Amino acid sequence: MEATSPEGPGAPQPHERRAAGAFASLLRSIKGKLFTWDILKTIALGQMLSLCICGTAITSQYLAERYKVNTPMLQSFINYCLLFLVYTMMLAFRSGNDTLLYILKRKWWKYILLGLADVEANYLIVRAYQYTTLTSVQLLDCFGIPVLMALSWFILYARYRVIHFIAVAVCLLGVGTMVGADILAGREDNSGSDVLIGDILVLLGASLYAISNVCEEYIVKKLSREEFLGMVGLFGTIISGLQLLIVEYKDIANIHWDWKIALLLVAFALCMFCLYSFMPLVIKATSATSVNLGILTADLYSLFFGLFLFGYKFSGLYILSFTIIMVGFILYCSTPMRTAEPTESSVPPVTIIGIDNLGLKIEENLQETHCAVL
Repeated sequence: MEATSPEGPGAPQPHERRAAGAFASLLRSIKGKLFTWDILKTIALGQMLSLCICGTAITSQYLAERYKVNTPMLQSFINYCLLFLVYTMMLAFRSGNDTLLYILKRKWWKYILLGLADVEANYLIVRAYQYTTLTSVQLLDCFGIPVLMALSWFILYARYRVIHFIAVAVCLLGVGTMVGADILAGREDNSGSDVLIGDILVLLGASLYAISNVCEEYIVKKLSREEFLGMVGLFGTIISGLQLLIVEYKDIANIHWDWKIALLLVAFALCMFCLYSFMPLVIKATSATSVNLGILTADLYSLFFGLFLFGYKFSGLYILSFTIIMVGFILYCSTPMRTAEPTESSVPPVTIIGIDNLGLKIEENLQETHCAVL
């Protein structure tokens, strides 16, 4: 006669219950690791930055298409002026070792290079649209992420795990899906006047962005957010102002000014100011690489708003692309990075003070030995 379980013939067997329990435990572990409060907060802050970038893209497109205003350096100059008025003035009225003059005396040339990298990164990416295609800009702009990871490895001593490389690959797959959706939706209309020059400009701009972001992460974590923003505001205003007079004075003179153009310029500057003000907070809580992965969704937000504002065609691949990028972003944030401290020699350096202390120690030992003998 065949034996049956005490619960009845239709009850699950013990091995089935163990498998179900193990699966439920795995789901709870994944949920507890991927959907913690810190990760949800990081996602929310990253998407807030993406919306700021989306605001800059929409206002720039309105200025270019509706009013024929194409002045990226003027738009950046207004943003740097706002940073100067707020954060540089904060440094000017500080006391102690964090004052503006003290910082300039010690590190002025470093911040000139940082301001130059930040200004030219913004300018090169915008200028590249005149030469190459939208697809090239979207794809090659991702070149900044591996550059940023490499710089973080050597400069910030960041040590990545396998899950981080998988997450970056997933995010880049999402970008590829977005580009494919653009092509299918017919947004790839401009073939560019000189694709090679445009592609080189994008690669240079992405590399400069990576340099600026690594410096930003180092400064906000080791020094202060106000110092970074104040110095970028100071030297960014000077550099962008000089470049503005050289390359865009004719374009500015040809603008037919009215209140709508002024309002769009102010809206662009406010979005950029919010982006610069909040990004150091997010970088300090996470890392520059995770922030750059999170803001990959900015192009998708621009596309969603463009459906209503500019008559873009919708594609279901946009939703798929957004989902893939968010999955990669969550995977990246789910596992913290290690930080390898720079190796130091285990042998202490020989100094005059050390030799003197050694002599005193030998003398004390001789005295103790002499007393013991007596």
